[in-house]
Amino acid sequence: MTERRLMLLGLLAAALLLLTGWLWLRPGSGDEFAQCRKSVVAGGTEALGAPFTLTAETGERVTDAQVFDRPSIFYMGYTFCPDVCPMDNARNAAAVDLLKARGMDVRPVFMSVDPARDTPERMAEFTDGMHPDMLGLTGSVDEVTAVSKAWRGYFKVNDAEDKVNYLVDHTTQSYLVMPGRGTVEFFTRDVSPEEMAERVACFVDAAKS
Repeated sequence: MTERRLMLLGLLAAALLLLTGWLWLRPGSGDEFAQCRKSVVAGGTEALGAPFTLTAETGERVTDAQVFDRPSIFYMGYTFCPDVCPMDNARNAAAVDLLKARGMDVRPVFMSVDPARDTPERMAEFTDGMHPDMLGLTGSVDEVTAVSKAWRGYFKVNDAEDKVNYLVDHTTQSYLVMPGRGTVEFFTRDVSPEEMAERVACFVDAAKS
């Protein structure tokens, strides 16, 4: 799959979220993050996500509560992705480093939508090359499908007859998940590391107040 096609998928998914959503966050609404949010989602961003149990890159089974025990930037893709996933994960890692320089502990999390090839060992190899704090997740096809759907994601295996070199279509949003608060924001591919860090910092600061 070309980068252009993935970008179009990501933009389409973001547009669908916007078209089906409404701006429910207004001053005085009681939302602690109202001043930080830029994304609009049907039912609010808390409609994104659900409890899960997946396999970490260490081979251990982990729950969503264990994964999102600190502010986390959550992305779904696959390690054999030729260009988009490495670029997006590198952007998320760069944002985490910018936040660390501001004294904020934010974890980058990467879940595979290609569990047939993305073993825990393969996930560890990929994430270690991206960022020392990045956590890789995988699981069964049913498990990763359920998680993707919970965050209104999409993925589809292409050229399934080729068991080695197939590509996977997938959406490319990154999600900010806060412990005890769930998903509070999402980011499209055109967001720079600097903008992502600035927006995440707003949520982290607001959570402290």
